[in-house]
Amino acid sequence: MRNSLKNGVGTLLAGLVGCLLTAIPVAAAEYSFELTLDPAVRTEPFTGRVYLFFAQGDREPRFGPNWFNPGPMLAVDVRDWKPGESLPINTDDESGQIVFPKALCDLDLSGYNVQAVARFNPLVREVGAGAGNGFSAVARVEGVEGKPAGAKLAINKIVEERTFPENDWCRLLDLRSELLSKFHGRDVRQRASVVLPASYQKEPERRYPVIFVVQGFGGNHFAGLRKEPVAEDNPGGVEFLRVFLDAECGLGHHVFADSANNGPVGTALVQELIPALDAQYRTIADPTARFLTGHSSGGWSTLWLQVAYPDTFGGCWSTAPDPVDFRDFQQINLYRPGENMYRDPQGNRRPLGRSNGQVLLWYDDFDRMEELVGPGGQLHSFEAVFSPRGDDGRPVRVWNRQTGEVDTRAAEAWKKYDIRHILETNWSTLGPKLAGKLHVIMGDADTFYLEGATRLLQESQAKLKSDAVVELVPGKDHGTLLTRELTTRIRTEMARAFLKHHPAPRPEAK
Repeated sequence: MRNSLKNGVGTLLAGLVGCLLTAIPVAAAEYSFELTLDPAVRTEPFTGRVYLFFAQGDREPRFGPNWFNPGPMLAVDVRDWKPGESLPINTDDESGQIVFPKALCDLDLSGYNVQAVARFNPLVREVGAGAGNGFSAVARVEGVEGKPAGAKLAINKIVEERTFPENDWCRLLDLRSELLSKFHGRDVRQRASVVLPASYQKEPERRYPVIFVVQGFGGNHFAGLRKEPVAEDNPGGVEFLRVFLDAECGLGHHVFADSANNGPVGTALVQELIPALDAQYRTIADPTARFLTGHSSGGWSTLWLQVAYPDTFGGCWSTAPDPVDFRDFQQINLYRPGENMYRDPQGNRRPLGRSNGQVLLWYDDFDRMEELVGPGGQLHSFEAVFSPRGDDGRPVRVWNRQTGEVDTRAAEAWKKYDIRHILETNWSTLGPKLAGKLHVIMGDADTFYLEGATRLLQESQAKLKSDAVVELVPGKDHGTLLTRELTTRIRTEMARAFLKHHPAPRPEAK
């Protein structure tokens, strides 16, 4: 799930208002949009998905959708669309249109801006901001009285790849992955930002423990960008070298779990990126000096890495992780026959997001929005990691996108990624290796209903007499859990864990 909730509760409440407004029926409207593909950006015919994103305000519509306040959007799949050729999208012929939240003719687009996007690059998760994708200028949805409203849109720009601005304190680690390149049959790179400690240049003989950080859904290694070292005030004068890992991929967030669809991403991290890091920087190349932390999907990632590679890392501090027990997958038991993603056993609509007890997202609506956008969304991302690859080359679907019905046979394949299940069934082997290393912290009012799975993990670890720290913090949600006090506490606990094995990190600390 997302790493943070931008603008806090205000954004959530705005989303609720947006959802309520879209539910108000409007008179049937006539819209006509004419798209063209500029030969200056593409000379070959295009086969793939083309979008219209609508939004109000100054922000370009292509940067949507906002999870809690999505603007209207439309997609069509084209085949051999030739540069210079007109592509009409209108209410006279709505066949083949995928729309959200409703048909184009049922929307009131007065006051909206519109932007066209072509998904030229299927290897990136983002659509409107995905490097290599095409987009148009922003146009106003205008109409003359008695004539259809709409706009002419020329896809004449390409999203440029973002560059990483290195400086004295922040470096880019970028290497070709042999493992992932072989799996995908093309060049695949692993990237991370390396944030150096304050004393790195002053003490050229000194080596440092490492904190590996994984962002939540939508985050990547750019989160490590900074122009000065991190201020440290840790026990024993411990300073850390920080590595912000990139878990983004074309199918979403790969969470560093080897999978049939994303490839051996965890193995590549352990066998390729970490050795490269140790070779290029003055790290302490020892498991007792490697620590993991992350929030949301990053929280799940770091907990997974600690459990899957217990001899590689010295401890994880996971906050608000995605479901760690699939018997409570955001309130859904994926193993129970008759379960439905969109409706609970009483037939009530299932919520997906909330704030202060108020539902802001519904599972079925969110899923419809993701289906329009295509591969790379949060729910698609779960299936890309946990599901086997189907005969069509895509991740096997665990629920029916029309009815919400769960395929429990398909869900059985997810068990090898069910962290609670893995720990229980392999505790005799994993228990000794994970002693003192597991820390999971969750708000008991999580925005995305993730606390239920964490509570089941807490109960399971207690029965196993584990020393794992699994906490549910009263009153905290997904966006309010990670306070300054908690981040300071986590860093302090990491420093103390390091000092147990390395009691003299610097001469004056002896």
